[in-house]
Amino acid sequence: MCCIQETHLTCRNTHRLKIKGWRNIYQANGKQKKKEGVAILVSDKTDFKPTKINKDKEGHYIIIKGSMQQEELTILNIYAPNTRAPRFIKKVTRDLQKKLRLPHNNSGRT
Repeated sequence: MCCIQETHLTCRNTHRLKIKGWRNIYQANGKQKKKEGVAILVSDKTDFKPTKINKDKEGHYIIIKGSMQQEELTILNIYAPNTRAPRFIKKVTRDLQKKLRLPHNNSGRT
């Protein structure tokens, strides 16, 4: 598996991620081509079977739940902007805890 950040793609030019042997491509793109965008490429040699995909409409993260070799697996790819990073990370981790149904850490750390 390969996680890529700052793909700078729109939905119309996502074909640029296609690579021989990496047919399964999951991505989240933002509205602006100049920044954002994340992708997860899965090798054809794996038996990964996705069951749920969550994408950020801004292109900051993508989550894929699935199974591989009969084991449950969650793949998360996040791109955090350089500005306001602590605030962004706090917001994203709260959102992800809800989506992934993770217990909240009461210490304030995530």
